[in-house]
Amino acid sequence: MILCLDTNTVVQALAQHHPFHPILNAWVAGDLTWAVSTPILLEYEEVLTRLSGPARRRKLARLMDLAELTSGNVLRVTPSFQFHVVTADPNDNIFTDCAITAEADYLLTEDGHFAPLADAGYKPRPISPQQFIARFVASGR
Repeated sequence: MILCLDTNTVVQALAQHHPFHPILNAWVAGDLTWAVSTPILLEYEEVLTRLSGPARRRKLARLMDLAELTSGNVLRVTPSFQFHVVTADPNDNIFTDCAITAEADYLLTEDGHFAPLADAGYKPRPISPQQFIARFVASGR
């Protein structure tokens, strides 16, 4: 299963005792593939550095590099088209463009701006981290 994670989901999931942490555990276990693009990685870097400092950002980067080398469960894509699915906050389109290009199953987000993706005619569906964990992680599917 291929996922794209918005920045807020990643920031929260990195905290070991946060309810979203099982998403990262499932990814580390090789049960999920995490789709990213360069603009997404740059946003992760900027936000993590601002909120938690450069050490936490480096830790995520190393973890992603290691997973890519050992498990192959990081899918780096280069969207060649901008789909303009999100109009309420156009900056969020870096996630929809990545998810569509990667043919992701889901885009994990709590942001309502992604609602138009559900009816845009593309494969990825927006889903909250809580719903994803309940459906796929907690059940072991």
